[in-house]
Amino acid sequence: MEYNFSEIEKKWQAYWSLHKTYKAEQASFKPKYYILDMFPYPSGAGLHVGHPLGYIASDIYSRFKRLTGFNVLHPMGYDAFGLPAEQYAIQTGQHPAITTEKNIERYREQLDKIGFSFDWDRQVKTSEPNYYKWTQWIFIQLFKSWYNKKTDKAETIEALVEEFQENGNTKIKAASDYEGVFSGDEWKSMDEKKQQEILLNYRLTYLSDTMVNWCPDLGTVLANEEVRDGLSERGGYPVERKLMKQWSMRITAYADRLLKDLQDIDWSESIKEQQRNWIGKSTGASVNFQIDGHKEKIEVFTTRPDTIFGVTFLTLAPEHELIDKITTSSQKNEVEKYVQVAKNRTERERMTEVKKITGQFTGAYAIHPFTNEKLPVWTGDYVLGGYGTGAVMSVPGHDLRDYAFAEHFNIPIKEVVKGGNVLEQAYEPKEGIMVNSDFLEGMQVKQAIEKAIEKIEEKSIGKGKTNFRIRDAIFSRQRYWGEPFPVYYKDGLPYMLNEDELPLELPEVDKYLPTESGEPPLARAKNWKTKKGYPYETSTMPGWAGSSWYFLRYMDSGNKEEFVSKEANEYWQNVDLYIGGSEHATGHLLYSRFWNKFLFDLGYIVDKEPFKKLINQGMIQGVSCIVYRYDIGYKEGNQFKYKATNFYLSKKIAETIIDGEVVDNDLKQIIIEQEGEEFWKNNEKQLGFLIAADINKEDITTGAKIKKTPLYVDIKYCDGERVNIELLAQEDMRFLNANFIKENDGSFLSCREVEKMSKSKFNVVNPDDIVERYGADTLRLYEMFLGPLEQSKPWSTNGIEGVHRFLKKLWRLFINDKGQVDISDEHPDQTELKALHKTIKKVKEDIERFSFNTSVSNFMICVNELSDLKCNKREILKDLTILLSPYAPHIAEEFWSLLGNTRSVTFAHFPEFNQAYLIEDNFNYPVCFNGKTRFMLELPTNLAKEQIQKEVLASAETQKWLAGNKPKNVIVVPNKIVNVVI
Repeated sequence: MEYNFSEIEKKWQAYWSLHKTYKAEQASFKPKYYILDMFPYPSGAGLHVGHPLGYIASDIYSRFKRLTGFNVLHPMGYDAFGLPAEQYAIQTGQHPAITTEKNIERYREQLDKIGFSFDWDRQVKTSEPNYYKWTQWIFIQLFKSWYNKKTDKAETIEALVEEFQENGNTKIKAASDYEGVFSGDEWKSMDEKKQQEILLNYRLTYLSDTMVNWCPDLGTVLANEEVRDGLSERGGYPVERKLMKQWSMRITAYADRLLKDLQDIDWSESIKEQQRNWIGKSTGASVNFQIDGHKEKIEVFTTRPDTIFGVTFLTLAPEHELIDKITTSSQKNEVEKYVQVAKNRTERERMTEVKKITGQFTGAYAIHPFTNEKLPVWTGDYVLGGYGTGAVMSVPGHDLRDYAFAEHFNIPIKEVVKGGNVLEQAYEPKEGIMVNSDFLEGMQVKQAIEKAIEKIEEKSIGKGKTNFRIRDAIFSRQRYWGEPFPVYYKDGLPYMLNEDELPLELPEVDKYLPTESGEPPLARAKNWKTKKGYPYETSTMPGWAGSSWYFLRYMDSGNKEEFVSKEANEYWQNVDLYIGGSEHATGHLLYSRFWNKFLFDLGYIVDKEPFKKLINQGMIQGVSCIVYRYDIGYKEGNQFKYKATNFYLSKKIAETIIDGEVVDNDLKQIIIEQEGEEFWKNNEKQLGFLIAADINKEDITTGAKIKKTPLYVDIKYCDGERVNIELLAQEDMRFLNANFIKENDGSFLSCREVEKMSKSKFNVVNPDDIVERYGADTLRLYEMFLGPLEQSKPWSTNGIEGVHRFLKKLWRLFINDKGQVDISDEHPDQTELKALHKTIKKVKEDIERFSFNTSVSNFMICVNELSDLKCNKREILKDLTILLSPYAPHIAEEFWSLLGNTRSVTFAHFPEFNQAYLIEDNFNYPVCFNGKTRFMLELPTNLAKEQIQKEVLASAETQKWLAGNKPKNVIVVPNKIVNVVI
């Protein structure tokens, strides 16, 4: 009987499915343990070998916790709404639900092949009405709530209205945008429309005019994390900043709690730090600067009020509302041009590109509130409209970005804190003596900050203040494939549907594009209105809506009456272990914490944090084949300036182009046949360039006529003459040792890069191929064996044969050379027990500290030792099978069955480590002469000092070193050392 992994794995996967082996008990006397993976978006590409890395780790831990007596909840589902399915629907006309379901079927097939212990009875899909009904319900609760700063939690809007009726808003302390003041009588005299407009300023989800990232080509708003370098992450389309009426979530109300509660959760310090920086709490002062010749004032927020005498200019964000009002006529054209460009850069770009210094003088001046000095007012994109007041008092002597700006535009720099040299760079530390600072002169910085705030408040030009960098989260998307808002409009104001009207399902539309007038796709739906004729909201919720609470739905996924029952939530509480990518630090993880805290405030759930422990798995990276083309455009001095283009190639396309004999249409057809029509459409420009480069056509990237030249493309570096290597290396250090091919019209380069696996980079490895060739257990073990879970590592198949050979060797412990099951009931000896128990100890320690790669090494050592001992003892093989089952469950189930068990190994008990089996009977003593070790002597560990001394002196080696002399002394430390003094 050979190790037929294919038959074994299919057999046990069918068994698990039939017997619902991994079904979690809804209520149990066992302690609970909830293990969760960040659920996937089901793309058409399916899984590559990088995706299962975290799933395998969580699966190992889930199986381990079951073996140690826990009732384990380990569910899986799909984050099924998303832009890719919608884009495919736009291109093909196929409903995104069809595409999504097809992709889910593909994912499920792949996940089953790898043998995960998911409780599939609890599966959720965020795109199903019976799921998003509850997303809509949570949205309604947010709309019906406000944040009371006095109680530091969310409360119902009804309580707020009662307070308004009695006292107006004079005694209210709320997270709100409302700046007016009204009495109870004034509130009662307002009409419904006016009252609803005011309440929108208090609700936790609200409608307002907001600057957004608008992508015309995709026809939707994008979140900051969906934009890179001014282009959409998906498709690479231009993104512009635009003022639009959008739904927002008042996450800022929870900023302080989101920050403070980080100390209570077991997350990596790097993720916590990312959230701290994103929330960005800072304390300081708000200060008003009068604008010369205008009634308006510029309000700035500063964390360094002590440096107020070092202000030499003010800087406004490009989107600041005062720019239009204060810009002089002579500066108007230049300011408008600058603002137009700067406003279209995302906040992320403006925060990270610190070396790019741009700005424009408005022509206006502000008056310093203490010195009456006139300060020039600039606009610069390093100031963000969404942070603080969108304006800063610029102190170049003590702020690095102000310093760079001032130096670039030749603005004066003043020193007001002693400690550095402001002629060379800004001195930023919050320590030193104040100089050139009027009433702050001679004070230490800390004392000066307090005194400055005191004087600012005394002069009524501002006040002490705490600020947060985090902004309210924009919650609208102009897409079709997303959760419909449970909202209708009456007299232009939003109202919520009744809860018994949920879910509001996505309507049918004729196209998945915005309307001709630019409205979202839902505006195409017929009768998209209530029974009374009020129009529904036409935007949909963002992708993060459904993922912000899905972990709660798994606790009670079949409940039709509640999003989760009180009993289920009290039992499961929250996620004990969450595994996923670190890229979600300031998106999903932050929004989930926000929604969880809101539901906790209203008493719907029992824990204030959703995820107790978080582990971010590293990436398994792929190797990409990239072709670069450099055109020498012109010479500037002694340096060539290059126009560079680059694109990824699959090996099969590369081989086709190498041939160099195909004609235009033939190559296009080959590419479409190999990669699909969608691929051609998405890459037409790049592939059109390849065709143009390969035959005598016009290069569509330059318009130049070029001759027929085959591209020398290979998975390895190409051969060829080095061309301007110094200049190209200067441009990009990756090419320092690369090879170039010189052609009359430019230079081509092919190279390999290790980077994130992606279908667009043609570097993915399909796990199905590995499973078919080696089996799922080999894949599982090998992915863990590649390295520590939290580190990224390149995919390589160099070691996979070794892992597969290990499983074959393990197989031979149970099956003899004749192909027969050969298991002995003889009691194991000390050596066999020692091999097993040191493995039990190490594997348990490894699993508990999530060091799965070292476990695989220990299994290999153990199997080698048992093989050398020709051990086939039932007692040893039974515990070894249980130990291995979290890692290689299919072969473990087969062994468990061969050992005579009728239930799954899932219901076994993890072996207990026995220290007694690791105690050695003998000790190998280092025998020293005058402190220098001369030889080793093995003696029983139970000998007394006198017996040890007698054995040492009697040995032939000792007699050789004594050379007939008598020792002066013999020092014996039992089970440590023997030293003979001569």
